[in-house]
Amino acid sequence: MVATTDPHDRRRFVPRHVGPNILPSSTLFTRMTRFAHRPDHIAIKDLRFGVTADYAQVLTDVLHIRNQLRKTLPVDILARLDGDEEVFINLLGPGGYEYTVGFLAIFALGAVVVPLCKLCSYVLMYREASLSYRTNDMQAPDLPVKEAATLIQICRADAMLVSDISVPLATELVSLISATSKPGYTLTKIREHILNPKMEPSKILVSSDHVLEGEGSGTTGPPKGAVRRRSFLTETSFMMADQYGISEGDVILHTLPVHHITGISNQIPFLLVGGCIEFRSGGFNTEWTWERIRQGGLAYFTGVPTIYMRLMQHYENTLSKIPREQHDEYVKGIRGFKALLCGTSALPRPLQQKWTKLRGGKSILTRYGGTEFGSGFQVPIYEQGVPDGSVGVIVPGVDLKLSNGDEGEILLKSPLSFSKYLFDPETTANAHDADGYFKTGDIARREGKYYFILGRASVDIIKSGGYKLSALDIEREILGLEYVSEVMVVGVEDEEFGQRVAAAIVLRNGTKQSLTLEELRKDLRQTLAGYKMPTILRVVKELPKNATGKVQKKKLTPEMFPAGGHPDVQTWKRTSRSTKL
Repeated sequence: MVATTDPHDRRRFVPRHVGPNILPSSTLFTRMTRFAHRPDHIAIKDLRFGVTADYAQVLTDVLHIRNQLRKTLPVDILARLDGDEEVFINLLGPGGYEYTVGFLAIFALGAVVVPLCKLCSYVLMYREASLSYRTNDMQAPDLPVKEAATLIQICRADAMLVSDISVPLATELVSLISATSKPGYTLTKIREHILNPKMEPSKILVSSDHVLEGEGSGTTGPPKGAVRRRSFLTETSFMMADQYGISEGDVILHTLPVHHITGISNQIPFLLVGGCIEFRSGGFNTEWTWERIRQGGLAYFTGVPTIYMRLMQHYENTLSKIPREQHDEYVKGIRGFKALLCGTSALPRPLQQKWTKLRGGKSILTRYGGTEFGSGFQVPIYEQGVPDGSVGVIVPGVDLKLSNGDEGEILLKSPLSFSKYLFDPETTANAHDADGYFKTGDIARREGKYYFILGRASVDIIKSGGYKLSALDIEREILGLEYVSEVMVVGVEDEEFGQRVAAAIVLRNGTKQSLTLEELRKDLRQTLAGYKMPTILRVVKELPKNATGKVQKKKLTPEMFPAGGHPDVQTWKRTSRSTKL
């Protein structure tokens, strides 16, 4: 019998509705079960590993993995699951079929998904370079194993699901965890329990028990371990589907890592409405992506500014110069998308303008959200007149304000807010102000009904000579220069001005061979006020990025601009004729 506080609830009088072919009561599984009854309704295409699966196949494999977990987990862990207690299970694998069915299997089990997927970039890198995880002349670094072991210990995970390509790393992790902190930590290989003979859709059932819900039964990830409620998955997905017009049969090309909230939220909306996720894991390949775009049949794509910059560079340098008939196939493909979405930050204005022209007047839509709250702003897919660089308007139902009126830190209360930081009540409490608003750490300004992100308070707001400057605004103007490929703008500590505006720049191939600070400042005079001008410059060959394409400013700033100076760093000296920087 099911325990319930309501003495009249029917569940007090009937056995639980569970079984090897029964999925938990959830809107997601209910809808996926309906789509399973539609022949050849493709749910997932894994292009790297050659898997194409319809909804019936996906649910068949989800049930197999869920059942295997119930067979291998200790009795005490199963008791905790059946008692609606938190049980954490790690998921290691790149975005693809194995990852998705593993994610859904943990969800169906009633456990908490703890993705470790960012580590897979290491595995893929070494696999692509050497065709094996380890070779005598190429040793994978220890850092991923240590990072993962720390996260596993923090979340107190009891088991791991792993994709085939990640088995060597997972085996090393399990040995380390079993020997140090969790002797009963188990490993289940997803590949061994998928692509089974498809169940008859009529045999796949959804439980009549209460809806699978829970405070801590969502997903969690580094660094703090923000736990989301299960309702986060479905509610966020419905909101995204409505906002961007996602409908049955729509296909998304998914190339982003899946350990963070954007990578996860790009999947569920399409499964919820009967769409298809087309995965292409591994390092981003510009030529391959354009070729896939040319083939057509895609409706959505989500990238970051770096990805869109590389795609545009390839178009300008190569595709724009090929015969017109071939060129038009690529243009037709890119204009066939319902929406192209951009996360992490807005596109530089010149780049956005190029994309808008290439797509026949349709802009790339900027997304803003966070692990702890989902989305705060939205740019509706069909809305006209959204200013360049804006993240749009407040999402309906979200209580949002800026700390200082029209500009300041974004503070919000959302129905999709996270439950807590894992085993850290103090950090959970301190993440909110006295009125209960979550402190995002992001600075924005409001112009009418539209909002613009100025950056992270910790790294993107530069306090120089009494001014508060947005590093992102300065970056956008620098990126407008034809010879700049990439840029990172940060504040560097200075005794006189508090901070100086420092820029690390990657030059575009085929343009300048070198760049002086004086040349840069001269070229920016028409777009930047004097007090916003960079006074420190370093030209570099590349700006290292994390798995989501973000430049890690906190880490790179002391490396690029060391306190003791560096021979490649140029510094502007104020002249006696001018008091301006």
